[in-house]
Amino acid sequence: MQASLTCTHRDFYYMTEVFELSKQEIKILSATGIVGYGFSEDSLRRGMERKPDVLASDAGSTDPGPFYLGSGTAFVSREACKRDASLLIKAARSAGIPLIIGTAGGAGGDANLQWFLDIVMEIVRENDLHMKLAVIHSEQDKSYVHSKLKEGKIKSMGALPELTDEEIDATEHIVGLMGAEPFIAALDQGADIVITGRSSDTSIFASMPIREGFDPGLAWHAAKLLECGAMSAEPPNAGDCILVTMRSDHFLVEPLNPAQRHTTVSTAAHALYENASPYHLYEAGGMLDLSDAKYEQVDERTVRVSGSKFIRDTTYRIKLEAASRMGYRTISIMGTRDPILIDQIDDYLANVRKTIQMRVDDAFKCEVKQSDYRLGFHVYGKNAIMGESDPNKDTTPNELGIVIDVVAVTPELSQVILAFSRTFTLHHDFPGRKCIAGNMAVAFSPSDIPMGPVYRFSMEHLVEPNDPYEMFKAEILDV
Repeated sequence: MQASLTCTHRDFYYMTEVFELSKQEIKILSATGIVGYGFSEDSLRRGMERKPDVLASDAGSTDPGPFYLGSGTAFVSREACKRDASLLIKAARSAGIPLIIGTAGGAGGDANLQWFLDIVMEIVRENDLHMKLAVIHSEQDKSYVHSKLKEGKIKSMGALPELTDEEIDATEHIVGLMGAEPFIAALDQGADIVITGRSSDTSIFASMPIREGFDPGLAWHAAKLLECGAMSAEPPNAGDCILVTMRSDHFLVEPLNPAQRHTTVSTAAHALYENASPYHLYEAGGMLDLSDAKYEQVDERTVRVSGSKFIRDTTYRIKLEAASRMGYRTISIMGTRDPILIDQIDDYLANVRKTIQMRVDDAFKCEVKQSDYRLGFHVYGKNAIMGESDPNKDTTPNELGIVIDVVAVTPELSQVILAFSRTFTLHHDFPGRKCIAGNMAVAFSPSDIPMGPVYRFSMEHLVEPNDPYEMFKAEILDV
């Protein structure tokens, strides 16, 4: 059976000022920061013994970069993902509670989602399970994005320029970060398991308490803690489980590993995670305001949180993410301890760069343009992380690690220019040079490492949909 998620007045009730609780409390169990990164089976067992109302986990992130959205591949192994998903599915079905997994397959595009669904269906067959499965897609058709741009409904978030039709056409995959509403609609239609494409990390966990009538401020704040597994506990560990007990005017958060504890400091400090401000956290549909949030130590391992508020937006917006291919990368890793070379490394690499340009012009009869490739030197131990912004960039280190990075329009051109760059970095002359045998130690053999296609994040924009559902096509399947 297939069905679409539609908007009803009930789906928007959390936007009003009046909340009608269906229960006095609900319990939400978060298994891990990302499905495929692992978690403790003992912690999951302890959590299930507490009889949670919903089991949930995030399954993706932009932390590993744009490659996984651009290529449609996962950044966890299939074996590790299947292990985690199998434990979660069997635990939820045994308890008869919903399981919610967001940003399936790492990046949440259709290819990522299908990879994850293939694993789910394999688990279902092997364990002879029967359920109603909701699959919600986040990948956006380019024609839809073009139309929204034409309507003036897309704006940059500030880090990237305003969107253009040319930039849209150049993308490999575009996804929207769904809010809580599609999750709520799937649960309303009786889904036992909800698997989605790209979603905000927090909407995965906020959906159930919002659906049950709990204060959305508390729901979104609890979700912020739940989305990272036990990272908000001491000692932090994203690969472990935590439990939130949601009540009308507060919630309780506690780890499920007895070796951990939540403290008022660890709980409050988690608002700093991935946020410019610890007081104002933005979600689809509004802003979580923690200015008046209160943290109280209930016992050695549990914290009570109250006072969180959700301020709704007058205009509903969804964040767009996209990846565009830049070319193909090849790298080589080497290092030096030569103090004479280290003392003049910037001038040395500048001279190597000039030599490479002349070598390329000669080898290709000037048919390869400078715009066809990019040569980079990442000098670790000097300023590879911050570049010219490094406050200690003029400090002389004892040794340097250098990653030569060539991105070119074809894999072959990337490898050719990398080979030029590697050999001249090893053997280029410099003032005071004592030995011509080699200036660097190469870390690995093969020395030249093809990395495949290279992508960049090309969208970080906000779009105004007509409603919270139109961007997220759904299937409700009797499995």
